[in-house]
Amino acid sequence: MRAFLISSALAAAFVLSGPAFAAPTSLLPTEPEAAEPLSRLVPLAADSVWTPRFAAAADELATALRSRDEAQWAPLLGGQWLSAADRERVKDLLGDRDSPFLHALFSQGFTHRAILGWNAPASLGAAERAAIEGGQEAEALVCWSAGGTGDGAWPATVVDADNSPGRSYACARIAYSIRGDKATWRAFIERA
Repeated sequence: MRAFLISSALAAAFVLSGPAFAAPTSLLPTEPEAAEPLSRLVPLAADSVWTPRFAAAADELATALRSRDEAQWAPLLGGQWLSAADRERVKDLLGDRDSPFLHALFSQGFTHRAILGWNAPASLGAAERAAIEGGQEAEALVCWSAGGTGDGAWPATVVDADNSPGRSYACARIAYSIRGDKATWRAFIERA
């Protein structure tokens, strides 16, 4: 009985003293986070090891898209993993009168090409920049435009590379990977 009274007194003392620490009322941030500014696109440096790789991929992709033959362009856009809806979307882009692809790739004029990457922050050091150049994976946007001198407007951010009707250029994102001796790439075509 005496042990029971002592334990009851201790329990009452702990209850009356309150919690030793206060739990937060919410784990969510109390202030909204600032929106990250969109990274600007810039042309890949001519001396980058990635530039000739993306140029070759862009040429192969442009040739396949110009053929309008699904057997040629589908493997470059994901092959067996390219959904039926995505296949139809690409077919529509290649045949739609308002599609930027129709003007950029099928025009009688000369087709210009831009290979764009994301502007690296100034805070990257020389070692970090060298690691990107020597890396095994990279992404770039490849855009085509017909006519003029090729000095016209290119997308400033990735949002501008959405292949919306009325754009003066058509774009594809290319993801490039080098694993061992084998280099592979896959293209993605976005539509707003």
